[in-house]
Amino acid sequence: MKGKLILEDGSVFTGDLLSEKTATGEVVFNTGMTGYQEILTDPSYCSQIITLTYPLIGNYGTANKFNQSRKCFARGFIIGELCESGSNWQKENELSDFLNDNGISCLYNVDTRALTRRLRSAGTMKGIIVAENASAEECKKLMAVPFDRQTVTKVTTPEKYVLEGNGLHITAMDFGVKRNMLESLHARGCKVTVVPAHTSAKAILDLNPDGIFLSNGPGDPKDVPEIIAVIKQLIGKKPIFGICLGHQLIALACGADTYKLKFGHRGSNQPVKDLRTGRVYISSQNHGYAVDEASLQNLPFSITHISMNDGTVEGMQHNTLPLFSVQYHPEASPGPDDNTYLFDEFCTMMKKGAI
Repeated sequence: MKGKLILEDGSVFTGDLLSEKTATGEVVFNTGMTGYQEILTDPSYCSQIITLTYPLIGNYGTANKFNQSRKCFARGFIIGELCESGSNWQKENELSDFLNDNGISCLYNVDTRALTRRLRSAGTMKGIIVAENASAEECKKLMAVPFDRQTVTKVTTPEKYVLEGNGLHITAMDFGVKRNMLESLHARGCKVTVVPAHTSAKAILDLNPDGIFLSNGPGDPKDVPEIIAVIKQLIGKKPIFGICLGHQLIALACGADTYKLKFGHRGSNQPVKDLRTGRVYISSQNHGYAVDEASLQNLPFSITHISMNDGTVEGMQHNTLPLFSVQYHPEASPGPDDNTYLFDEFCTMMKKGAI
């Protein structure tokens, strides 16, 4: 079945449809060479249409162990060549079956290089995936669907749950957490109590954790002012570590600002420099917003990490309180595990109770 992607600027990219399912969402691109299943199940992609720049996708199939959340929250998937028969010793299903089972609209045999160049020059924008013969009226109706501003509510856990451990106790606020972030903490012996995104500060502190973890998640951080208000109440009460959306929310809670990047950072091959040591690490990233460096100048924060591609803030640490955060995903999944040392730093901070 022939299909097409139509961008809101009128650009059209043709290909083949895996199913008749249409999709509307923000069109973004990811530069990772592997990890398509982890990408599809990352809740931070909620309501987005994902383009992969690597040309051959599906060559190692899928397996449940690689899922990073309970379901796929992405709207669509755009790729070059779709491998029909993957080969890997861990494979359980084909990618095509995975996409159909999860209701993901997939357009393949697309010139993803041309599409990526368009997004890089014009910026990410709304797009729709439809059949080639879709009527103008249908396309207009789909394009009129507004961006979802309640994505955190959609992806967060509906109820509290616990990963038991004999070590430090961490309360994790789930804004769309990836499973391997929790497993990275649990692997260090920590007991992790995961709570819904809109849990009150009192309920979190009543759990008496040794530290608080603020997870990754989708959307504009300014769309959740009620969560920012909770974080304000938590700062200074317990050691806090934030990742991705959690990093941005900490900045806003402390009086800094955030802004939307032109086309974001998405991939498992993004270079980041730790300014404390001078060492450069390769990191996994997925974000469309960043902390405004200028807004940190009059605040008691030190910038700890920067992007080697564009110099944006990738990490920060409070000068006196046990509070730090990074913009990227140190747990990988997909990507290298260069940055897992940050989980060790969090554990050390909790044991000290202060920086």
